[in-house]
Amino acid sequence: MIKVSETAKKKVIELMTEDGYNAATDYVRVGVKSGGCSGLSYDLKFDKEKNEEDKMFEDNAIKIIVDKKSFLYLIGTTLEYSGGLNGTGFVFNNPNANRTCGCGESFSL
Repeated sequence: MIKVSETAKKKVIELMTEDGYNAATDYVRVGVKSGGCSGLSYDLKFDKEKNEEDKMFEDNAIKIIVDKKSFLYLIGTTLEYSGGLNGTGFVFNNPNANRTCGCGESFSL
């Protein structure tokens, strides 16, 4: 399960609308790929299609899809949005990460 905070929900809906997506019917695709200063990095994009092997979750009226490989790394993660002085952007609070980089965009297990 991946959770979505209230601030992330508002930003996702805003960005999806700007990019021509509909938050009620389209998806936020969350994944993990090799890279970043800690070994693995998060990947987030919008998608109109759900693949057969994707796992789907809905939290706070946001539909999230994750490929099977990435799902193992993301169980229990909360997607948040930070707009503070240290920079703005989506933040992944991942209980599975043993180490994260300073910017929070990569992690290791």
